[in-house]
Amino acid sequence: MLRLKLLLPLLFIGMACLAQTEKPVYDAALAQKLGADQYGMKKYVMAFLKEGPTKITDAKAGQELQMAHLRNIMKLAAEGKLVVAGPFMDDQPIRGIFIFNVESIEEAQKLTATDPAIKAGTLVMELHPFYCTAALMQVNAIHNSIEKKSVAD
Repeated sequence: MLRLKLLLPLLFIGMACLAQTEKPVYDAALAQKLGADQYGMKKYVMAFLKEGPTKITDAKAGQELQMAHLRNIMKLAAEGKLVVAGPFMDDQPIRGIFIFNVESIEEAQKLTATDPAIKAGTLVMELHPFYCTAALMQVNAIHNSIEKKSVAD
């Protein structure tokens, strides 16, 4: 009886582990929609947003520029050109990241040129080719369904 009491929980734990390792069914239509290669990956360009040479000391002007920067992020995301954007939470020279849904540095440079903070010189972007899961293409849709309040309001 003692063996059965010990064996039963181990059996359930083993079944749970096996259930978690089952590979989901491949969805060719979704892979194609997201631009995935055979590995479920795709090319992007990652941007590190760094402190620029321009410092804005006027608080109101700084806030207005930040809001314009956020509205540009939202515009690029709505166009499907920006899949991830966010600040780092520490006070370091690298302020945040963008992941652009483009295949070349040149395409990303054109998009970064639309950012008001880049135009003002408060930020500069360091761009790198990036290879990652095509599932990132789903992030904005998921975000929109869980966003209660916009950061640009």
